[in-house]
Amino acid sequence: MNAIMGRGEKRVDGRAKVTGKAAYAGDVFRPGQLYGVIVGASVGLGRVLDIDVASVKKLPGVFDVISHLNAPKLAYGPHKAFIDPASGERLHVLQDDAVRFYGQPVAVVLADTLDNAERAARHLKIQYDRHAPKVDIRDASLESVVPEALGSEATKSRGDVGRDAPGGVTVDAQYDIARENHNPIETHATLAEWEGEKLTLWSKSQFVVNEQAEIAAIFGIPAENVRVISPFVGGAFGTSLRTWPHVTLAALASRIAGRPVKLTLSRKQMFFTTGHRPFTTQHVRISATPEGRITRIVHHGRAETSRYEQFAEALVSATNYMYSCPNLEVQYRLTPTDTSTPTYMRGPGEASGMFALESAMDELSYKLSMDPIELRKRNEPTVDQGSGLPFSSRSLVQCYEAGARLFGWERRNPEPGSMRDGRMLIGWGMASATYPVWFIPASARATLTASGRILVDSAASDMGPGTYTSVTQVAAETLGVGMAEVELRLGQSDFPPTPPHGGSMTMASVGGGVQAACKALQQELMARAVTVSGSPFAGSSRSDLYWEAGGLNRRGDAARLTYAELAKLKPGDVTATATGGRGSEAEKYSMHAFGAVFVEVAIDPDVYTIAVRRMVGSYGAGRIINPRLATSQCIGGLVGGIGMALMESTVLDGRDGRPINAHLADYLLPVNLDIGDIQVHFVDEVDRYVNPLGVKGLGEIAIVGAAPAIGNAIFHATGTRVRSLPIRIENLLHAA
Repeated sequence: MNAIMGRGEKRVDGRAKVTGKAAYAGDVFRPGQLYGVIVGASVGLGRVLDIDVASVKKLPGVFDVISHLNAPKLAYGPHKAFIDPASGERLHVLQDDAVRFYGQPVAVVLADTLDNAERAARHLKIQYDRHAPKVDIRDASLESVVPEALGSEATKSRGDVGRDAPGGVTVDAQYDIARENHNPIETHATLAEWEGEKLTLWSKSQFVVNEQAEIAAIFGIPAENVRVISPFVGGAFGTSLRTWPHVTLAALASRIAGRPVKLTLSRKQMFFTTGHRPFTTQHVRISATPEGRITRIVHHGRAETSRYEQFAEALVSATNYMYSCPNLEVQYRLTPTDTSTPTYMRGPGEASGMFALESAMDELSYKLSMDPIELRKRNEPTVDQGSGLPFSSRSLVQCYEAGARLFGWERRNPEPGSMRDGRMLIGWGMASATYPVWFIPASARATLTASGRILVDSAASDMGPGTYTSVTQVAAETLGVGMAEVELRLGQSDFPPTPPHGGSMTMASVGGGVQAACKALQQELMARAVTVSGSPFAGSSRSDLYWEAGGLNRRGDAARLTYAELAKLKPGDVTATATGGRGSEAEKYSMHAFGAVFVEVAIDPDVYTIAVRRMVGSYGAGRIINPRLATSQCIGGLVGGIGMALMESTVLDGRDGRPINAHLADYLLPVNLDIGDIQVHFVDEVDRYVNPLGVKGLGEIAIVGAAPAIGNAIFHATGTRVRSLPIRIENLLHAA
């Protein structure tokens, strides 16, 4: 059979999604279910003094109102997955009267219909003891702290950053990025149902085994008593990695009511308690010789976190290894505020940190009168200078060259404001991209049923990038069968465990686990074939047998058994479970994906509207399992970069911490008319160290370089450098 991995196969779950057969968490209905609606605090800091429950319980259809006044005390046993903040303690929902941030859940209304529950929630009157919150890390009264989990790792240095080369040039600037919210198409939903001491959750989750463990810890019950089901996720971008308070509330309400309870967050509520990209401010000082050799980089970053947890991300990490530099210092600090805890958002840390670094590199190129690509090439490192390890592979220069060729970079006039299309100002900008290669062993189960079907089960989620398809390709090629002969089942906590669907690790980790399980199944089937009476291979040595073209064969003759025939040798299913791994030599290398993003913007010189006309993304991301899906992933990341650069900003009211644009009318996102021509290119890259499949992941890297490339293109068009995201019309008008 021809190779299946590497082919641009169509989505195996596509028909189910477009016909509505794919059931998401909010689609599930259980007999007798109630509907829960969260009531969030209308103050940003303080205490709940009184809740007028009696008047609301008189409204039609209302079953109960749950608050700290009547909620049972929950165990909240210790549990932290690696995606949870290592320092601090998660919100103990409805366990006391304290209000820590605006929108914090303070009550849940249960009713027979969603309309009745929403009506009652609107009428619930709550009195507060109010205090003024502090929500802006630029407030001089707020102190920054070293992230407890990082300790000395929060500051890294090499050489002497106080030294500088004579006659060199320096860029010294601050870069700010607004708070952003994820806003996937599917809002968060959880349906909880208890049967005795066993709980089933149909819940939107990127990490079902963690949700199982977290809810078990909160309720003080064995993890095996909790089952989480999430076969389809309608987009997430990181917002469903953690188990947020609404999941606990659904389970709590169901236990109190003795009936199933469905709880769905509104779009507005998703701005309060399901995480966000933190507001960051960064200071970069970068120096180089007149020949363009970087002599010093200082990169200090500061981000918001909540007061009850410390969320930390890789804000300054890429600066350690991105360019050759003898003298370097990176520093990361957190500023606790009266807000909810931030979380991972697509390209976490790197997307924000590389905006500052790549903007500063662009500024340096203009000070040196040097092409931005040439400056980067002159500082291409031979090893990871942060760790001292060699790169397992690094195709960044090839990405520059391929992207520049596709974009037509050689036609660029380097002078800002020099390129026009009619009356429109044209700007061309570029930036580098990078993201680490993560790998966490994942498990899978492969089964040949008695009827000859091949089932593959794994707990991983699929939030839309095409995991069902690409992992099916891995299974089909490993087994030597067509994709239609494999049924992949995902998203259940009672399937073999996997890491979260995030961090660009799913293809490497889950794909590796599935590959291992399929090979283990073949070993089980081979054992059956040589031991079962009546098999043409009975008594044969395993060394004489081999798999080819969807069947087991013997060297030297025409004996052969297909999977369907193997299934009939003996009654019952044949099952094998295995966990994927990688060689110990992986620890000897620094592993990252790299890329280059090129952008053309057109700007109206009278009103300064900004249009992104063209984007080219060129990536070195190891083996590409499905080019069609990989291209789609990169297009999605680049579109997300447009939002980050030009539109997305969650604005908080300083008086109470209320997000004043918690809806899609004022929280701006790119739509079809905002998207110009996008080309994606993959550099041929073989990396035998990263994992058995040789993949590096694509979910994150595509957004990483997009925002700085757009900002750099805007400077090229106008000569105005805007160092805060998002860049909007008013930024350019003020500078005009």
